[in-house]
Formats: sequence, C-alpha cells, structure tokens
Amino acid sequence: MFFKKILKKIIVLILTLEAKIALARFKPKIVAITGSVGKTSAKDAIYAVLATKFSTRKSEKSFNSEIGAPLTILGLPNGWNNPLAWLVILASGALVPFRRKYPDWLVLEIGADRPGDIKKLASWIKPDMVVITRFAKVPVHIEFFASSRQIIEEKMNLARALKEDGILILNGDDDDILEAKGEIRRRTILYGLGASALVKASNEKIIYSSDGKPLGLTFKVDCAGSSVPVKIHGILGKQIIYAALAALAVAHWQNINLLEAAETLGNLATPPGRMKILTGIKNSLIIDDTYNSSPVALEEALLTLKNLAVSDKSVNRRICPPIRRIAVLGDMLELGRHSTDEHRKAGALAGSFVDLLVIVGRRAEGFADGALAVGLAPQKIVQLENSREAGKYLDPIITSGDIILIKGSQGMRMEQAVEEIMAEPENKEKLLVRQDKEWQKR
Repeated sequence: MFFKKILKKIIVLILTLEAKIALARFKPKIVAITGSVGKTSAKDAIYAVLATKFSTRKSEKSFNSEIGAPLTILGLPNGWNNPLAWLVILASGALVPFRRKYPDWLVLEIGADRPGDIKKLASWIKPDMVVITRFAKVPVHIEFFASSRQIIEEKMNLARALKEDGILILNGDDDDILEAKGEIRRRTILYGLGASALVKASNEKIIYSSDGKPLGLTFKVDCAGSSVPVKIHGILGKQIIYAALAALAVAHWQNINLLEAAETLGNLATPPGRMKILTGIKNSLIIDDTYNSSPVALEEALLTLKNLAVSDKSVNRRICPPIRRIAVLGDMLELGRHSTDEHRKAGALAGSFVDLLVIVGRRAEGFADGALAVGLAPQKIVQLENSREAGKYLDPIITSGDIILIKGSQGMRMEQAVEEIMAEPENKEKLLVRQDKEWQKR
C-alpha cells in the first residue's frame, strides 16, 4: 500500500509537469466545470456546443481528479493499476508538445474528494471560463470535509483561478453559488429558471410517445432577446435542463448561433447512468440513475418519478399514472455524520408515493425508517444484500406499465440491478455505467 501511494505521487508529479508543458506550448482555451451536482452532464453539453465551431477535447467519463485532468490535457488514457501501462502513458505524455495538432478548446471537469484537491489543480490550470453547476447542503464526499461551507470554498478556488478577462457561468438558482461569488470580480453570466438568469428556461415538459411512454424533455430557452425550443431525448430530470442552459450560456459568450446550439443539444449523447430512460422487461420502464447518489440528486430523481405519467398500451393509449412506481435505492456513501438523517429524509420522500421500495446496503435501513414514518406499509419495503439480488427479486414481480427508478452511490454498483431487468441486457456495455474491464474486476 505504501509503495502504491509513492508510485501514484510520482505519476501525478510527472503527468502534471507534462500537462503544464503542453498548455504552455499550445495555449488552448479552457472551460473548467465544477459543482456538487451535474458536472458531467454540463461538461458533455458544453463540449457538444463548442465542438460545432472549434476543435475541442473533453474529460472522458469523469476524469476530474489530479490524475484525470492532466490525462485530459495530454489526451491520454488511464493506466489504472498497470505499471507497464503507466510507463507507456508517461512516455507518450513527454511527446505531446511535439505534436502538430492540438485542440482549440479543452473542457475539463474538476472535482474535489478532499480538501486542497481543486486548489492544487487551480494553481496551474488558468481557465478562460469557469462553470459552476450547483452546490448541495449535504454533498457527496462531505465526510472528508469539516462542513458543506468548506466544500464550497474548495470549489470556488476554481473561480479564483479564472483569468482576468475570463467569464464565470453560474447557476443563478443556487443561492450558495451567488453568495460565494460575491468576492470574485469577473464578468458573469447566470443561467437557470429564475427571473435573474440571462439564459433562462421555461415551459419545461416531458415528451411522451403516442402510447404514453416518456421519451425525454422539452423546454423553451430565452437569452438576450432570442428564444429557442430545446428537445432532449432519452433522459429525464431537471439536471439535464441546467446542463443545457450552461451550454447555451457558453454558446452565447462565444457568439455561436443559439438555434444551432439548441439543435445540437437535441442530439446530445448523454452519459449512461444519469436519469437515462431504458426499456425494461415486460413492457416496464427503467429510470437508470445509477452513476452515483447524493441527497440533492436523489431528491430530484424521486420527484421526477413522482411526477411522471405513463400508460400501459395493453390497457389503453391514454397518458395516466403508471401501474406502479418502484424505487430501488442503494446506500448514499461518504456522507459522514449526515448519513442517518439524509437516508431517512430520502426514505420519507419515497415512502410518500411509491408502491414498492427496494433498498440495498446497511445504511439503507434509514430509507426504511423514513418510509415507515410517513405511512408506507412494511410489506411494501424490501431490504436486500446487494444490487444483483435486488434485480433478481424484481424480475418475477414486474408487470406491464411499472416504472422503476434505480439509484445508489458508485460503490453500491446499482447498475447490476438494472442489468437484471433491462429489456436489452446484450447491449449493457453501451447502456450501463461501469462496464469497462477495470470495474468488472471489482
């Protein structure tokens, strides 16, 4: 373990040096994205819009750490636990400054697992644009911080590193972001649903098929006197609206035609495991939100499930409430002292409307306590050891028209529950998160 830590430090040191040299050599424009919720979706949307006009590279998957950011800058893969792979990667990194071509823009997702993570990266990555998506009262990784305020301070280090002529693009609906921004004197664009936003969404609606199945979202965006419709297929939830707004704010700043940008977002290939709509067995519907979990993200996912309407075409073609709403929830990890209360709160929300609550993990007892407290019958709560068991439990009891939300922290591997009940398990490598070899070994 000690040797592994030393090796990691050496790799980070060399990668960082190589990335600094590459930035000095090519001088790309940099968009740096942080927040507690919605970073990856915003990154993908911003990349899609910028790539219509510029040569652009983005962080792959969630490359947002002291290793991931340099790898993105260098355009190299992760070596994971393979020392030989890292030797090849480090050698390749040394050759990057000698390349003839390099992207005009880099879109970097920047995260913080522990205090100092962003401050270290911000000390040498000087962004031209910083996008802050959303903070949370109880964010993931909080067990490593003294308070949520300390996490906000850590993430704001990215904004402090912004170039003098750079621009801040902020979620104007988040009071914590606006309060933290006060000390930072930079040009600012706000996006959101509120009146103060320059890039503002309204009239958001779920798109339904002719037989009543949800297909995605549609909404209107107003910006500086222009108004455009946006349609995004295959995904649900308010977070994708915020991601699209962040991307359109970038388009506005870069003088990219707003209608063209909106059309690009209509074809956005959103990442697996983030409120993705999947077809389930027996004409059921799955909302796959298995990438990760935190209190604010889980609340949004549950509210989406609560407000959905679907129909069972075997009954009729009219949009109506689903046959059953089922929530399959795994532990939220890394919440520290907040863990018990936050699991109970989420359980209470789920228990107020679901027809069946399936929970996975030892912390998940809090889900059950919260659900019981608001009156969900004990027989409608099922606790299982792992995600695979949850899927196998659901398999025989799912009926046509059921809609199933599945969510949990990365370590709970809730995508395995999705695999058991999805209609196309043969396509799991395309549709589900964590399907690469390194994850499959764990």
